[in-house]
Amino acid sequence: MEKKKALIAMSGGVDSSVAACLMQDKGYDCIGVTMRLFDNGDINISSEKSCCSLSDVEDARSVCTVLGIPYYVFNFKDRFKECVMERFVSDYENGRTPNPCIDCNRYLKFDNLYRRAEELGCDCIVTGHYARVVYNEDTGRWNLLRAIYGDKDQSYVLYSLTQEQLAHTQFPLGGLTKPEVREIAAQHHMRNARKHESQDICFVPTGKYSDFIEEFTGKTYPEGDFVDRDGNVLGTHKGIIRYTVGQRKGLGLSLKQPMYVCSVDPVKNRVVLGTNEDLFSRELIANDINLISVPKIDGPMRVTAKVRYRQPARPATVTQLSDDSIRVVFDEPQRAITKGQAVVLYDGDSVVGGGTISENAISAGTNQEGA
Repeated sequence: MEKKKALIAMSGGVDSSVAACLMQDKGYDCIGVTMRLFDNGDINISSEKSCCSLSDVEDARSVCTVLGIPYYVFNFKDRFKECVMERFVSDYENGRTPNPCIDCNRYLKFDNLYRRAEELGCDCIVTGHYARVVYNEDTGRWNLLRAIYGDKDQSYVLYSLTQEQLAHTQFPLGGLTKPEVREIAAQHHMRNARKHESQDICFVPTGKYSDFIEEFTGKTYPEGDFVDRDGNVLGTHKGIIRYTVGQRKGLGLSLKQPMYVCSVDPVKNRVVLGTNEDLFSRELIANDINLISVPKIDGPMRVTAKVRYRQPARPATVTQLSDDSIRVVFDEPQRAITKGQAVVLYDGDSVVGGGTISENAISAGTNQEGA
Protein backbone atom coordinates (compact mmCIF):
# COMPACT_ATOMS: atom_id res chain seq x y z
CA MET A 1 0.00 0.00 0.00
CA GLU A 2 1.39 3.40 -1.01
CA LYS A 3 2.22 5.74 1.84
CA LYS A 4 0.24 8.94 2.30
CA LYS A 5 2.22 12.11 1.60
CA ALA A 6 2.45 15.17 3.85
CA LEU A 7 3.89 18.58 3.03
CA ILE A 8 5.43 20.12 6.15
CA ALA A 9 5.68 23.93 6.37
CA MET A 10 9.06 24.42 8.06
CA SER A 11 10.21 27.77 9.45
CA GLY A 12 13.46 26.49 10.92
CA GLY A 13 11.96 26.54 14.41
CA VAL A 14 11.51 23.63 16.77
CA ASP A 15 7.71 23.40 16.42
CA SER A 16 7.56 22.72 12.70
CA SER A 17 10.60 20.44 12.97
CA VAL A 18 8.89 18.24 15.56
CA ALA A 19 5.68 18.32 13.50
CA ALA A 20 7.65 16.76 10.63
CA CYS A 21 9.10 14.13 12.96
CA LEU A 22 5.68 13.19 14.32
CA MET A 23 4.17 12.87 10.85
CA GLN A 24 7.02 10.60 9.82
CA ASP A 25 6.38 8.49 12.92
CA LYS A 26 2.74 8.19 11.81
CA GLY A 27 3.93 6.60 8.59
CA TYR A 28 3.64 9.54 6.22
CA ASP A 29 6.01 10.18 3.34
CA CYS A 30 7.06 13.73 4.25
CA ILE A 31 8.34 16.70 2.26
CA GLY A 32 9.81 19.69 4.09
CA VAL A 33 9.23 23.17 2.66
CA THR A 34 10.29 26.65 3.72
CA MET A 35 8.47 29.63 2.25
CA ARG A 36 10.74 32.45 1.10
CA LEU A 37 8.57 35.44 1.96
CA PHE A 38 10.97 38.37 1.58
CA ASP A 39 14.63 39.26 1.34
CA ASN A 40 16.11 40.85 4.45
CA GLY A 41 17.68 43.56 2.35
CA ASP A 42 14.20 44.53 1.14
CA ILE A 43 13.22 45.61 4.64
CA ASN A 44 16.65 46.96 5.64
CA ILE A 45 17.53 44.47 8.39
CA SER A 46 20.46 42.17 8.99
CA SER A 47 20.24 38.58 7.85
CA GLU A 48 20.03 37.06 11.34
CA LYS A 49 17.01 38.96 12.66
CA SER A 50 14.06 37.47 10.82
CA CYS A 51 12.38 34.18 10.04
CA CYS A 52 13.66 34.34 6.47
CA SER A 53 17.30 34.35 7.51
CA LEU A 54 19.83 31.98 6.00
CA SER A 55 20.29 30.32 9.40
CA ASP A 56 16.58 29.45 9.54
CA VAL A 57 16.75 27.81 6.13
CA GLU A 58 19.81 25.88 7.21
CA ASP A 59 18.11 24.78 10.43
CA ALA A 60 15.13 23.47 8.47
CA ARG A 61 17.39 21.77 5.94
CA SER A 62 19.42 20.18 8.76
CA VAL A 63 16.28 18.72 10.36
CA CYS A 64 15.17 17.28 7.02
CA THR A 65 18.59 15.71 6.60
CA VAL A 66 18.32 14.13 10.06
CA LEU A 67 14.85 12.80 9.20
CA GLY A 68 15.91 11.70 5.72
CA ILE A 69 13.19 13.63 3.90
CA PRO A 70 13.42 15.92 0.84
CA TYR A 71 13.54 19.69 1.44
CA TYR A 72 12.64 22.63 -0.78
CA VAL A 73 12.46 26.42 -0.56
CA PHE A 74 9.49 27.99 -2.39
CA ASN A 75 9.55 31.64 -3.45
CA PHE A 76 6.32 33.32 -2.36
CA LYS A 77 7.74 36.85 -2.05
CA ASP A 78 5.35 38.54 -4.47
CA ARG A 79 2.28 37.03 -2.84
CA PHE A 80 3.55 37.89 0.65
CA LYS A 81 4.24 41.49 -0.34
CA GLU A 82 0.76 41.89 -1.83
CA CYS A 83 -1.34 40.04 0.73
CA VAL A 84 0.54 40.67 3.96
CA MET A 85 2.97 43.59 3.82
CA GLU A 86 0.84 45.91 1.68
CA ARG A 87 -2.28 45.09 3.70
CA PHE A 88 -0.33 45.78 6.90
CA VAL A 89 0.70 49.22 5.62
CA SER A 90 -2.78 50.05 4.29
CA ASP A 91 -4.39 49.20 7.62
CA TYR A 92 -2.14 51.54 9.58
CA GLU A 93 -2.63 54.28 7.00
CA ASN A 94 -6.39 53.92 7.44
CA GLY A 95 -6.46 53.95 11.23
CA ARG A 96 -6.69 50.19 11.74
CA THR A 97 -4.40 47.78 13.58
CA PRO A 98 -3.74 44.64 11.49
CA ASN A 99 -2.80 41.09 12.44
CA PRO A 100 -0.37 40.00 9.70
CA CYS A 101 -0.01 36.47 11.12
CA ILE A 102 -3.67 35.82 10.31
CA ASP A 103 -3.16 37.13 6.77
CA CYS A 104 -0.05 34.98 6.32
CA ASN A 105 -1.95 31.87 7.38
CA ARG A 106 -4.90 32.75 5.16
CA TYR A 107 -3.11 33.74 1.96
CA LEU A 108 0.26 31.98 2.15
CA LYS A 109 0.28 28.81 4.29
CA PHE A 110 -3.25 27.66 3.59
CA ASP A 111 -3.65 29.05 0.09
CA ASN A 112 -0.42 29.19 -1.91
CA LEU A 113 1.30 26.42 0.01
CA TYR A 114 -1.88 24.35 0.19
CA ARG A 115 -2.24 24.49 -3.61
CA ARG A 116 1.44 23.61 -4.03
CA ALA A 117 0.86 20.57 -1.82
CA GLU A 118 -1.95 19.49 -4.14
CA GLU A 119 0.35 19.85 -7.15
CA LEU A 120 2.90 17.61 -5.41
CA GLY A 121 0.26 14.95 -4.76
CA CYS A 122 0.27 15.42 -1.00
CA ASP A 123 -2.66 14.23 1.08
CA CYS A 124 -2.28 16.94 3.69
CA ILE A 125 -0.44 20.06 4.71
CA VAL A 126 1.15 20.16 8.18
CA THR A 127 2.29 23.08 10.34
CA GLY A 128 3.69 23.48 13.84
CA HIS A 129 0.67 25.38 15.13
CA TYR A 130 -0.76 24.44 18.51
CA ALA A 131 -4.37 23.59 17.59
CA ARG A 132 -6.46 20.54 16.69
CA VAL A 133 -8.64 19.45 13.75
CA VAL A 134 -11.45 16.92 14.22
CA TYR A 135 -14.36 15.74 12.11
CA ASN A 136 -17.81 16.07 13.66
CA GLU A 137 -19.90 13.10 12.57
CA ASP A 138 -23.13 14.72 13.76
CA THR A 139 -22.77 17.92 11.72
CA GLY A 140 -20.67 16.58 8.86
CA ARG A 141 -18.23 19.46 9.33
CA TRP A 142 -14.54 19.70 10.14
CA ASN A 143 -13.95 21.54 13.41
CA LEU A 144 -10.97 23.58 14.57
CA LEU A 145 -10.30 23.13 18.29
CA ARG A 146 -8.08 24.85 20.79
CA ALA A 147 -4.83 23.10 21.70
CA ILE A 148 -5.05 20.83 24.75
CA TYR A 149 -2.67 23.12 26.63
CA GLY A 150 -4.07 26.63 26.60
CA ASP A 151 -0.79 28.47 27.11
CA LYS A 152 0.26 27.68 23.55
CA ASP A 153 -3.14 27.65 21.81
CA GLN A 154 -3.00 29.28 18.36
CA SER A 155 -6.54 28.63 17.14
CA TYR A 156 -7.18 32.41 17.14
CA VAL A 157 -4.87 32.98 14.16
CA LEU A 158 -6.34 30.03 12.23
CA TYR A 159 -10.03 30.98 12.17
CA SER A 160 -9.95 31.71 8.41
CA LEU A 161 -9.43 28.05 7.43
CA THR A 162 -12.13 26.66 5.15
CA GLN A 163 -13.76 23.24 5.34
CA GLU A 164 -11.69 22.01 2.40
CA GLN A 165 -8.45 23.22 4.00
CA LEU A 166 -9.28 21.72 7.39
CA ALA A 167 -10.04 18.38 5.74
CA HIS A 168 -6.46 18.31 4.44
CA THR A 169 -4.60 19.89 7.37
CA GLN A 170 -2.93 18.33 10.40
CA PHE A 171 -1.56 19.99 13.55
CA PRO A 172 0.50 17.29 15.29
CA LEU A 173 1.39 19.53 18.25
CA GLY A 174 -2.20 20.12 19.35
CA GLY A 175 -1.89 17.79 22.33
CA LEU A 176 1.65 18.69 23.43
CA THR A 177 3.30 21.28 25.67
CA LYS A 178 6.31 23.30 24.55
CA PRO A 179 8.68 21.44 26.92
CA GLU A 180 7.48 18.14 25.47
CA VAL A 181 8.12 19.43 21.95
CA ARG A 182 11.64 20.52 22.86
CA GLU A 183 12.31 17.13 24.47
CA ILE A 184 11.24 15.31 21.29
CA ALA A 185 13.57 17.56 19.29
CA ALA A 186 16.45 16.85 21.64
CA GLN A 187 15.84 13.09 21.46
CA HIS A 188 16.16 13.32 17.68
CA HIS A 189 19.32 15.43 17.93
CA MET A 190 17.78 18.43 16.17
CA ARG A 191 20.08 21.43 16.21
CA ASN A 192 17.16 23.80 16.91
CA ALA A 193 15.86 21.92 19.99
CA ARG A 194 16.64 24.91 22.27
CA LYS A 195 16.24 27.62 19.67
CA HIS A 196 14.82 30.92 20.92
CA GLU A 197 11.20 31.59 19.99
CA SER A 198 10.62 34.97 18.34
CA GLN A 199 7.54 36.94 19.36
CA ASP A 200 7.98 39.64 16.72
CA ILE A 201 6.30 40.08 13.35
CA CYS A 202 8.74 38.44 10.95
CA PHE A 203 9.17 41.46 8.67
CA VAL A 204 9.31 43.96 11.58
CA PRO A 205 11.74 42.18 13.94
CA THR A 206 12.64 45.47 15.67
CA GLY A 207 9.00 46.02 16.63
CA LYS A 208 9.11 49.57 15.20
CA TYR A 209 6.11 49.41 12.86
CA SER A 210 6.25 53.08 11.85
CA ASP A 211 9.92 52.80 10.77
CA PHE A 212 9.06 49.80 8.61
CA ILE A 213 6.05 51.55 7.03
CA GLU A 214 8.07 54.67 6.16
CA GLU A 215 10.88 52.55 4.74
CA PHE A 216 8.43 50.38 2.77
CA THR A 217 6.39 53.27 1.31
CA GLY A 218 9.02 55.97 1.09
CA LYS A 219 6.45 58.33 2.62
CA THR A 220 6.62 60.79 5.48
CA TYR A 221 3.34 60.87 7.37
CA PRO A 222 2.13 64.37 8.33
CA GLU A 223 1.62 65.63 11.84
CA GLY A 224 -1.89 66.37 13.06
CA ASP A 225 -3.95 67.06 16.14
CA PHE A 226 -4.42 65.07 19.29
CA VAL A 227 -7.98 65.82 20.39
CA ASP A 228 -10.19 64.75 23.25
CA ARG A 229 -13.59 63.12 22.68
CA ASP A 230 -15.22 66.57 22.52
CA GLY A 231 -12.85 67.70 19.76
CA ASN A 232 -10.66 69.95 21.92
CA VAL A 233 -7.05 70.06 20.68
CA LEU A 234 -4.58 68.61 23.19
CA GLY A 235 -1.37 68.66 21.18
CA THR A 236 0.31 67.49 17.99
CA HIS A 237 0.83 63.88 16.91
CA LYS A 238 3.67 62.68 14.69
CA GLY A 239 1.67 60.79 12.05
CA ILE A 240 -1.28 58.44 12.51
CA ILE A 241 0.72 55.31 11.69
CA ARG A 242 2.40 55.64 15.10
CA TYR A 243 -0.75 55.11 17.15
CA THR A 244 -3.17 52.31 17.96
CA VAL A 245 -6.21 52.00 20.22
CA GLY A 246 -5.29 51.55 23.88
CA GLN A 247 -1.84 53.13 23.53
CA ARG A 248 -0.62 55.36 26.35
CA LYS A 249 3.17 55.45 25.97
CA GLY A 250 4.87 57.54 23.33
CA LEU A 251 2.23 60.27 23.07
CA GLY A 252 4.69 62.99 24.09
CA LEU A 253 2.07 64.98 25.97
CA SER A 254 1.95 66.41 29.47
CA LEU A 255 -1.65 66.10 30.61
CA LYS A 256 -3.51 66.39 33.92
CA GLN A 257 -4.52 62.72 33.87
CA PRO A 258 -3.43 59.55 32.01
CA MET A 259 -4.85 59.56 28.47
CA TYR A 260 -5.07 56.75 25.95
CA VAL A 261 -5.67 56.47 22.22
CA CYS A 262 -9.40 55.82 21.75
CA SER A 263 -9.54 56.05 17.95
CA VAL A 264 -7.54 57.13 14.91
CA ASP A 265 -9.24 59.33 12.30
CA PRO A 266 -7.36 59.08 8.97
CA VAL A 267 -9.78 61.43 7.16
CA LYS A 268 -9.17 64.36 9.52
CA ASN A 269 -5.66 63.15 10.43
CA ARG A 270 -6.56 63.20 14.12
CA VAL A 271 -5.85 60.92 17.04
CA VAL A 272 -8.64 60.92 19.63
CA LEU A 273 -7.62 60.52 23.27
CA GLY A 274 -9.68 59.58 26.30
CA THR A 275 -9.48 58.07 29.75
CA ASN A 276 -9.00 54.38 30.43
CA GLU A 277 -12.76 54.11 31.06
CA ASP A 278 -13.42 55.46 27.58
CA LEU A 279 -11.66 52.42 26.09
CA PHE A 280 -14.34 49.98 27.25
CA SER A 281 -17.20 48.87 25.00
CA ARG A 282 -19.53 45.89 24.74
CA GLU A 283 -20.41 45.71 21.07
CA LEU A 284 -18.63 45.33 17.75
CA ILE A 285 -19.35 44.65 14.11
CA ALA A 286 -17.05 42.34 12.14
CA ASN A 287 -16.95 41.60 8.44
CA ASP A 288 -15.00 39.35 6.06
CA ILE A 289 -16.21 36.48 8.25
CA ASN A 290 -15.44 32.78 8.07
CA LEU A 291 -17.58 30.20 9.86
CA ILE A 292 -16.22 26.77 10.76
CA SER A 293 -18.36 24.75 13.15
CA VAL A 294 -21.62 25.97 11.58
CA PRO A 295 -22.50 26.98 8.00
CA LYS A 296 -24.57 29.91 9.26
CA ILE A 297 -25.53 31.52 12.57
CA ASP A 298 -29.31 31.27 12.83
CA GLY A 299 -30.55 33.78 15.38
CA PRO A 300 -28.62 34.97 18.44
CA MET A 301 -26.00 32.43 19.51
CA ARG A 302 -24.21 32.25 22.85
CA VAL A 303 -20.45 32.00 22.51
CA THR A 304 -17.24 33.09 24.12
CA ALA A 305 -15.20 35.53 22.06
CA LYS A 306 -11.77 37.10 22.06
CA VAL A 307 -10.66 40.27 20.30
CA ARG A 308 -6.95 39.78 20.86
CA TYR A 309 -4.59 36.82 20.62
CA ARG A 310 -3.28 37.12 24.18
CA GLN A 311 -6.67 37.42 25.84
CA PRO A 312 -9.10 34.99 27.48
CA ALA A 313 -12.34 34.41 25.59
CA ARG A 314 -15.27 36.23 27.22
CA PRO A 315 -19.03 35.41 27.23
CA ALA A 316 -20.94 37.10 24.40
CA THR A 317 -23.90 36.80 22.04
CA VAL A 318 -23.33 36.80 18.28
CA THR A 319 -25.86 37.56 15.57
CA GLN A 320 -25.19 37.15 11.86
CA LEU A 321 -26.19 40.30 9.98
CA SER A 322 -25.42 39.17 6.43
CA ASP A 323 -23.40 36.58 4.54
CA ASP A 324 -20.27 38.53 5.45
CA SER A 325 -20.91 40.31 8.76
CA ILE A 326 -21.73 39.62 12.40
CA ARG A 327 -22.55 41.63 15.51
CA VAL A 328 -20.98 40.55 18.79
CA VAL A 329 -22.29 41.85 22.12
CA PHE A 330 -20.23 40.98 25.19
CA ASP A 331 -21.80 40.38 28.58
CA GLU A 332 -19.24 42.73 30.14
CA PRO A 333 -17.41 45.70 28.57
CA GLN A 334 -14.10 44.83 26.88
CA ARG A 335 -11.05 47.07 26.77
CA ALA A 336 -9.66 48.52 23.55
CA ILE A 337 -11.68 46.67 20.91
CA THR A 338 -9.69 47.66 17.84
CA LYS A 339 -10.59 48.01 14.18
CA GLY A 340 -8.50 45.71 11.99
CA GLN A 341 -8.01 43.06 14.66
CA ALA A 342 -9.87 39.75 14.59
CA VAL A 343 -12.76 38.65 16.75
CA VAL A 344 -12.83 34.86 17.09
CA LEU A 345 -15.85 32.98 18.46
CA TYR A 346 -15.76 29.75 20.47
CA ASP A 347 -18.28 27.15 21.56
CA GLY A 348 -16.33 25.42 24.30
CA ASP A 349 -13.03 24.44 22.66
CA SER A 350 -14.44 24.58 19.14
CA VAL A 351 -13.93 27.63 16.92
CA VAL A 352 -17.32 28.78 15.62
CA GLY A 353 -15.65 31.29 13.29
CA GLY A 354 -14.40 34.84 13.21
CA GLY A 355 -14.00 38.04 11.26
CA THR A 356 -12.23 41.39 11.06
CA ILE A 357 -13.46 44.08 13.46
CA SER A 358 -14.83 46.97 11.38
CA GLU A 359 -16.82 48.91 13.95
CA ASN A 360 -16.70 49.36 17.70
CA ALA A 361 -20.11 50.45 18.98
CA ILE A 362 -21.75 51.46 22.28
CA SER A 363 -19.18 53.10 24.52
CA ALA A 364 -19.31 51.96 28.13
CA GLY A 365 -17.52 55.00 29.56
CA THR A 366 -18.47 56.50 32.90
CA ASN A 367 -21.22 58.69 31.46
CA GLN A 368 -22.81 55.87 29.46
CA GLU A 369 -25.31 53.14 30.23
CA GLY A 370 -25.17 51.58 33.63
CA ALA A 371 -23.04 54.39 35.08
